[in-house]
Amino acid sequence: MSTTITGRRVLTSPFVLQLLVIMFFVEFVKGAMMVSILPVYMGEVLGLSAYAIGWALALQYIGDNAFRSPLGWIIDRAGYRTVMLVGVLLTFAAVVIVAYFDSLPWIVVACVLIGVGTSPLWPCVITGATAVAGSEAGGTIMSVVYMAWLTGVGIGPIVINFFIAKSYVPAFKLLIVMMIIASIVTVFLPGRTKSKAIEGLAEQAEQGDSKEHRPIGERIRRYLAKVGSSMHASKLLYPAMFMQNFALGLLVPILTLYARTVLHLKPHQYSLYLLAGGAVTVLGLIPVGKAVDKYGTRWFLHAGFLGASITLPLLGYTRDLLLVLPVVALVGLSYACIIPAWNALIAQAIPKEERGAVWGFFLTIEGAGMVLGSILSGKMWDSFGPHSPFLVSGVVLITLFVLHLFITKKKTVVVR
Repeated sequence: MSTTITGRRVLTSPFVLQLLVIMFFVEFVKGAMMVSILPVYMGEVLGLSAYAIGWALALQYIGDNAFRSPLGWIIDRAGYRTVMLVGVLLTFAAVVIVAYFDSLPWIVVACVLIGVGTSPLWPCVITGATAVAGSEAGGTIMSVVYMAWLTGVGIGPIVINFFIAKSYVPAFKLLIVMMIIASIVTVFLPGRTKSKAIEGLAEQAEQGDSKEHRPIGERIRRYLAKVGSSMHASKLLYPAMFMQNFALGLLVPILTLYARTVLHLKPHQYSLYLLAGGAVTVLGLIPVGKAVDKYGTRWFLHAGFLGASITLPLLGYTRDLLLVLPVVALVGLSYACIIPAWNALIAQAIPKEERGAVWGFFLTIEGAGMVLGSILSGKMWDSFGPHSPFLVSGVVLITLFVLHLFITKKKTVVVR
């Protein structure tokens, strides 16, 4: 099977469509839980501090991050269906726990399960989508993947805010129905043999079967050596991946607190502000992704990092609701430039032979940034005020902009 198809054919691939549907439903549920339900519940019902909420939510990222690298390796060998189905069912279990148990220990268990359950999502979706798209449509397919992610993770909190205005019961019913649908779609993902065909690695798999009797330690060492020797990345890309998600992790745990306690937005008002930023980002992804495929990643990342480094601190200091809306829209525009270009840049560094494992490794580095950002975010809020996570996030992004200037000069990263 040819692994390089472009544009329209990528978007009509049944396999890619399955991945995008699963991505949307799972991220809808995750966004609703992590942004709207759990922070409010832990703050208003359990009376936890922002620091404690940040730690609880960080457990989700820790669970997610701990399994991404090994899951990427497993995807290369076990196929998409088994890996993704286990993850979806664990996420389903987390929703059920939060719906029927209200003690802190169970909430902590649910946070961990959400992390572990969603850990296969990104390695599976990105590995499968980039395998189908090939290098000629890398920016476009990344835009599509992130559109499914942003639509799900953005609409989830917006929709749930309307449901939880009076009662959590209908909200949990909706989330359970969505997880049932995601589980059904996952059952029809390709198994091991078809996954290898999609990856174009069937011959390699047959050759590799004769080596599976080697000791596990030797296989791991050989695997790491092979991946390391086949990477096409500047070493500066590794801290850059960490910083990019660290800046985002600083904001995720405190966005709802900021909207509810600083701006004093009601749930439906908060939904509108989320929609403003999310809509700008989502609408910009496809045209930016196509432009990245045509012109390269450099200038989109320059513009995105600079824009976000200015608008995020501005958002943290703004209290006038009329000014908050355009600032949020500018943040969304900045990330519309960053998302497809950044992931296309990373995709260029990944060897085809170990695509799943290397994506898992890269996502682990990014996830570590999310974990540390989530933990420090609440501490900054409690110690220095609500503006501090936004300010530090902006400083990290301007540092990332400078780092990217050096990355684009490295000949080991192909930037057209």
